[in-house]
Amino acid sequence: MKFRQARRELPGLNLTPLIDIVFLLLIFFMVTTTFSRETRLLVSLPEASGRPESSIESIEVLVDREGGYAINGRRLINSEVESLVRGLELESGGDVSRLVVLVADAEVRHQAVVSAMEAIGRAGFVGLSIATREPLERTE
Repeated sequence: MKFRQARRELPGLNLTPLIDIVFLLLIFFMVTTTFSRETRLLVSLPEASGRPESSIESIEVLVDREGGYAINGRRLINSEVESLVRGLELESGGDVSRLVVLVADAEVRHQAVVSAMEAIGRAGFVGLSIATREPLERTE
């Protein structure tokens, strides 16, 4: 008697679950993606050498690490924008042509600096300078 040998099918992978997962991931990424328009301006900044002239009268606004404000070394009673606007108006005596120098701690929250800039603009000043320090030279 001759027995028939059963044909063995080659083992294969079922790709259906893999395709389902890929489509679910595609849908997930499409739904959660946010589209933002970034505006990049090409700005050529001026170079400066030497020290600035000290003949320009300026008002110094200091933003400390905790987000508190001081005008020309006098600390404000609170960190409200309205207090800073009023302090700038009093300090300037109505002369909004004076330069305002914003000195902010490197560790301060960005919101405190933006609020200070907003207060300077609301007080009517048009000249704003942000104080920086020269980078330390690295010895390699």
